[in-house]
Amino acid sequence: MATHWLKPGEFKEVVQIGAVKVNGRFEVLETFDMLVCPRLNPVLSAYLEKLTGITNAEVKARAVDFATAYRAFVRFAAALPVLAFGPDDLVFTDNLRLYGMKEEPALPPFLDLRGWFQSNGLDIRGMHSCDVGPAAGVPFEGQTHNGLCDALSLAAGVCALMARGAPAPVIA
Repeated sequence: MATHWLKPGEFKEVVQIGAVKVNGRFEVLETFDMLVCPRLNPVLSAYLEKLTGITNAEVKARAVDFATAYRAFVRFAAALPVLAFGPDDLVFTDNLRLYGMKEEPALPPFLDLRGWFQSNGLDIRGMHSCDVGPAAGVPFEGQTHNGLCDALSLAAGVCALMARGAPAPVIA
């Protein structure tokens, strides 16, 4: 949200989970994209619709509840680490708490790649995951701030930097 979810009643409620599986060279092997029916604010704001390209009509037509989306995402991740551009694991944890869910199945381990990008020459100040690919010289495709498009941009940025000699991110 434009107010960074700081106003009363605002919450970083998951509306979409987008992810990619990559090989060791960070080439995309498989994608995951699922819309989630928000509970606290079931009608998406015009701001969120414009930001993500996700419409209320799409949510109504194909979104699932958070528990279903979360479990599908965990199955997709298959216990592999999730590479993110920021503390996305905390957003998941907050949503698990919101929905009264125990972390069952367990959230995969998350690795925030911002430090890796910084140490490999990208000035990440003010960047979002959608900005990573273009900053590494890869054109962005799709809608910015869309979970799947952002995940593709992140993978493309890692791939581009590795092609220029950056070491693969260390996955603990």
